Amino acid sequence: MSYERIMGLNVTDDVMYQQYRDAMLPILHRYGGDFGFDFKIAEVLKSKTPEPINRVFTLAFPSESVMAAFFSDADYLIAKKQYLDKSVNAKTVIALHHTDEQP
Repeated sequence: MSYERIMGLNVTDDVMYQQYRDAMLPILHRYGGDFGFDFKIAEVLKSKTPEPINRVFTLAFPSESVMAAFFSDADYLIAKKQYLDKSVNAKTVIALHHTDEQP
């Protein structure tokens, strides 16, 4: 079983957002996390939030506590401040849930 976070973002600077992804990916892998799905969205037909969304992805972690440790990691927070906070103007947590990864 793992813990999954489904996110929606509004990316305003694709180049800087890619720099964020490049910086955070080794940190994510250090915690046993990874991306499951990753989409660029052209049109949102329905949303529960007024914030715009043009990117949707899933992050999977071994557990909820590991996810929390990743998001509070000092190296992650540096990458977030340096790149994510400057390249994204809206963040939406769409869902958090436990998954069963058996086929």
